[in-house]
Amino acid sequence: MTSDNPEQKGQPGLAEAALFGLCPACGAKTLFAGATRFAAACRACGLDYGKFNVGDGPAAFLTLIIGAVITGLALWLEIAAHPPFWVHIILWVPLTAAAVVFGLRIAKAALLHAEVTRDAREAGRDDL
Repeated sequence: MTSDNPEQKGQPGLAEAALFGLCPACGAKTLFAGATRFAAACRACGLDYGKFNVGDGPAAFLTLIIGAVITGLALWLEIAAHPPFWVHIILWVPLTAAAVVFGLRIAKAALLHAEVTRDAREAGRDDL
């Protein structure tokens, strides 16, 4: 869905920014400096990512959701095929780690994009 707001023309949408780690202001691929760590600022437009507070909210939800999905799949595999224990280790440990890292990137990027596009900030005395 594209916005008719001229101030947001050319900016990436929420899904695109979250999936590809795009800067919510200019669309450059400069959001992450590491696997799940934000860069200090956008190298293209200078947007300071440090002033936005994404926090650890996505990590808690992702751990619970991914843990439930992986546990369900592991139980299904155990009941359906009865593989040796080492198969579970080789299959589920890397899959869980990859799902958490990539899920965390997407969730953090989505939250940062939402904060930037909605001009979210911490409430202060002036907001009362």
